[in-house]
Amino acid sequence: MIVTLATSAVAQDDAAAIDAANRDVVATFNAGRYEEALALAQTTLARAEAALSPEHPSTLISVNNLAFLYESAGRYSEAEPLYQRALEARERVLGPEHPDTLSSVNNLAGLYESTGRYGEAEPLYQRALEAGERVLGPEHPETLTSVNNLAFLYQSTGRYGEAEPLYQRALEASERVLGPEHPNTLSSVNNLAFLYQSTGRYGEAEPLYLRALEASERVLGPEHPDTLSSVNNLAGLYENTGRYGEAEPLYQRALEASERVLGREHPSTLISVNNLAGLYESTGRYGEAEPLYQRVL
Repeated sequence: MIVTLATSAVAQDDAAAIDAANRDVVATFNAGRYEEALALAQTTLARAEAALSPEHPSTLISVNNLAFLYESAGRYSEAEPLYQRALEARERVLGPEHPDTLSSVNNLAGLYESTGRYGEAEPLYQRALEAGERVLGPEHPETLTSVNNLAFLYQSTGRYGEAEPLYQRALEASERVLGPEHPNTLSSVNNLAFLYQSTGRYGEAEPLYLRALEASERVLGPEHPDTLSSVNNLAGLYENTGRYGEAEPLYQRALEASERVLGREHPSTLISVNNLAGLYESTGRYGEAEPLYQRVL
């Protein structure tokens, strides 16, 4: 009995240490120190696997964190098996509708969507949303994430009429529950603005993009990936409406910051390169556009 208690105490200490390390991974990522966060996530998972069982909740958080960081770095083939591992283990250990399981469902669906596998992503997003509404309630932040995710998938596949009411629902609820400047709310603002832009409703999109960018700069900082996404979004709207002189410095800002923060070959950086090349092409500056297109290719 004494040995069992001692072993249990050690396991609890190990789990507490892993939990603290997992929180440090998230804090480091949120602070914009991405390479440091990735290295810390790799170390934390190795520690968890050595000290805890492979299906311990703290181990699975470590698995999920590392998968997320691989995905954020565009390393999708490394992220996918980790997301699958976390989902399968959580289904066994926690059940199919536990909030952590639903988070894993959303994560795997998001990876499928990022790699263009929409047919695999949609049923997972629908599962996460329906279960989230039952288990967590219709205005829980995780449920609203599922609402946004499914809406974005609909938009990505041209189903704008299905996407818009979901985006509006997510934004209105997020403003009530989380506040107007919470990062999740700002994501909803950007999403609805992008839908308006995609359907030619530029006058409705612009104030939303401006709101999201100004708030993101205050809340997240001028070089956070979400802020840079807002910069690109506003620049794209300006380009669509022929306001090239306003678009160009925004595209340049997004590219320069993305190269510093994410690296020259990160997918988001390459999107910024492609955006600037497209602007140069649209304004007849083919000599400046060509090397950028070649870089992306």
